[in-house]
Amino acid sequence: MTVLVDPKTQARWFKKLREAHQTETTEDYVELIADLIAAQGEARLVDIAARLGIAHATANKVLLRLRKEGYVDSQPYRSVFLTDKGADLARSCKTRHEVIVGFLLKLGVSRKTAETDAEGIEHHVSAETLEIFRRFIGE
Repeated sequence: MTVLVDPKTQARWFKKLREAHQTETTEDYVELIADLIAAQGEARLVDIAARLGIAHATANKVLLRLRKEGYVDSQPYRSVFLTDKGADLARSCKTRHEVIVGFLLKLGVSRKTAETDAEGIEHHVSAETLEIFRRFIGE
């Protein structure tokens, strides 16, 4: 027989998960934009779409939303730049990603799998768990 936690606790868990899903796209975009700028000196719509495996129109729609929310700045037919708010979020995401990859590698997971798994875990890990991961890897 399966024993369930009380409904309020379970509802809280699912609410947290839904909130994490809402921020995933923003986090993926700002982290990718920061990586592209660091590697190539610029982040272009064509590169963003290609690296996310989506249509240009889809990437453009998300970038318009991110601009309205204050994460990016862009001009038509020009590169995309992070605002201070976007750069702060990108740094936070990158750090979280690196800690999770480090943790998975320390457990013996291959680099390829660790990088792939970190893409999903990084959006859902709590600050408490992330801190334990940090201590585990010796940061």
